[in-house]
Amino acid sequence: MKTTGRWVYHVVAFLVVAVWGSTFVFTKLLLLSGLTAAQIFTLRFIIAYVLLLAFSLSRRPFRLLARNVKDELLMLALGISGGSLYFLTENSAMNYTTTTNTSLIVCLCPLFAALLISAFYKSERLSGIQIVGTLMAAVGVAVVVLNGHFVLHLSPKGDALAFAACLCWAVYSLLMIPAGQRYDTVFITRKVFFYGLLSMIPYYLLRPGFPPMATIFQPDILANLLFLGCVASMLCFVAWNWVMKKLGAMTATNYVYFNPVTTVLFAWVVLQEQITVFFLMGTVLILAGMYLADRKRA
Repeated sequence: MKTTGRWVYHVVAFLVVAVWGSTFVFTKLLLLSGLTAAQIFTLRFIIAYVLLLAFSLSRRPFRLLARNVKDELLMLALGISGGSLYFLTENSAMNYTTTTNTSLIVCLCPLFAALLISAFYKSERLSGIQIVGTLMAAVGVAVVVLNGHFVLHLSPKGDALAFAACLCWAVYSLLMIPAGQRYDTVFITRKVFFYGLLSMIPYYLLRPGFPPMATIFQPDILANLLFLGCVASMLCFVAWNWVMKKLGAMTATNYVYFNPVTTVLFAWVVLQEQITVFFLMGTVLILAGMYLADRKRA
């Protein structure tokens, strides 16, 4: 890969994480409007899938299914790990533990991804300097999230759900390696949305209920859903899967460390929340750690 073009992939990865870091505001507003976490996930994925399906139908040739049953099952696993199960466990975790605990645990998924991917791919095993960089970035995340308040309120159920979300994203990163080698980004992303929605059916059988159309089409609610569906889901998932193919799953996943940084910056701009010295220290650690973690692939 040419160095002159490589920076483009890094910029796209950062922009995607920046958007994902801002979604907490829009999700929070929808939760306050009476929608549940499952309903928000379902609506944003429906919007994303319909748009991506329309785009795919305009292209030739159009592929409906994977080449074989094994690959179709791979797409199903991607839809569950990166879609329904990930969002359900992450959002449910906040009902039982603090937002700080959830953010800290989920944003450490690059560590889990690195361990999982290196266990299956010898070529992806981290060198000593990369291990140091990954750990440094993880410490930086802890500094940013905790913001000087080094007290965690343990909640076994909530923290377990957050760890489950973390593992889901690690599995998604692992499965994207073979998927990206066989299929184009748009096809993979469309399948993730489809199977993410399909795998939500058992949840609704256990917990039926969906908001009325009059509620969904309220201007504020619709605007938030359109942002989450069109930008945070459709555009960002396509861009993220593309970046994972170009940079590699481990390098791309390291950008998740930036999630709390962009969240704090967004809160500073929109909500006028204060930036502290801990935020600056943590950001420096994350940047330095990511630089070291990417040394081998540079």
